[in-house]
Parts: sequence; C-alpha cells; structure tokens
Amino acid sequence: MNRAPLLFLGAFFAVAFSWTGIILSNQIAYGKLTPVIDQSDNKAYPLPISGQAQQGKLVYQDLGCMYCHTQQVRRPGYGADDLRGWGDRQSVARDYIREQRVLLGTMRTGPDLRNIGARQTSTEWHYLHLYDPQLTSAGSNMPPFAFLFEKRKIVGEPSPKALRLPPAYAPEAGWEIVPTERAESLVTYLLSLKDTYTYPDEARRVYVAPAANPEGKK
Repeated sequence: MNRAPLLFLGAFFAVAFSWTGIILSNQIAYGKLTPVIDQSDNKAYPLPISGQAQQGKLVYQDLGCMYCHTQQVRRPGYGADDLRGWGDRQSVARDYIREQRVLLGTMRTGPDLRNIGARQTSTEWHYLHLYDPQLTSAGSNMPPFAFLFEKRKIVGEPSPKALRLPPAYAPEAGWEIVPTERAESLVTYLLSLKDTYTYPDEARRVYVAPAANPEGKK
C-alpha cells in the first residue's frame, strides 16, 4: 500500500499547526496592540515620528546601519545593555507598533541605537560623529560618512549649519563643511529613537528589581 499521500498530509498538517501556533497566534496578539494614552500629558505612546525622521530611516537602511547596530534593548540579566547605558528597560513589542519595518539589526558591532536619541541629544554631536567618529569616540571602528556632508565656499556669512571642526579636520580658510539633506534627515531619525516611556501593563515585566541586601551594605 502506498502511504506517501498519508505521510505528505501528516507532514503538511504538522507544519500548518506549528505555523498557526507559533506565527499566526503571535501575529494576532501583537496586531491588537495599540498606543497607550497617558492622561498626564495627553500623548499617545509610542510617539509618532516626523516625516523627516521617516526619510532619515530610509537613509539609515540605505547605509546599512542595521548590519552593525541593533535596535533592541535586552532586560537586565540577559546581557549588559543596562550597564552600557543603552536603555533603562528592555524593548517590548508595543515600542514598534508604529513602524512598518522594524530594524532590529543583525550584529552588535556598535552600540544598540534604540535609545540613542535619549542618551545623546546633541544634534552637533551626531553630525561630528557621522563626519568622522574619531571626533567624538576615539578608537571607534565605525567608518566615517563624510560623503553625507558638503564642502562649500563661504559667500557672505558662514552657514549656521556649518560644522565646528578642530583645526586638524577643518577645511582651508574661506570654506565650510555643512550637512546635506540626507545627513539632516538621518540625524533627525537618530534623535527620534528613544523608548523612555514605561507602559503600565509592562512595568513589572521590563524592570528587574535590584537584589536584596540582607546585611544592609551599600
């Protein structure tokens, strides 16, 4: 008796039930997540990002930033993310519900960027870091992205957007380095990355209380 059809059907239903249980059930659960409205400031979290930040996200993808940087903070005890200052809490599914494409990343060659907008709020710092990481992070293995900037001859007054570079990096007299539109959009996107709000229903799960100290030592 040829049992091939039965074996095929058995394998098919096993895969189908596995897919339903693992993929579809999670999709249904996460698909029901909605922003949380905080009554204290009447804002819906996670906050939407601006159109310029959305354009910056495309630049982030185009440059392949996700190949060296993640956007997912692990909870204390499951890595050193909290000790490195990458976030005060772990990332949760609700953090990503406004994103059509989630850029979790593939490697942690560089620091996690999910909260870079919270821990580094200076626009100028980000421009300098992109122009040449050695200006802000000596010893960094990140390559420079100087092509995101334009060297211009100063006509009249210098541009208020011109980088304030140290002498070793500054162009010759009469010239300046200014960010391009791509650089401005990318920095706007990086500044938008900050998951600092704690959803009430996640509070117990995303934080880990410090270990008890029975001897009362500091």
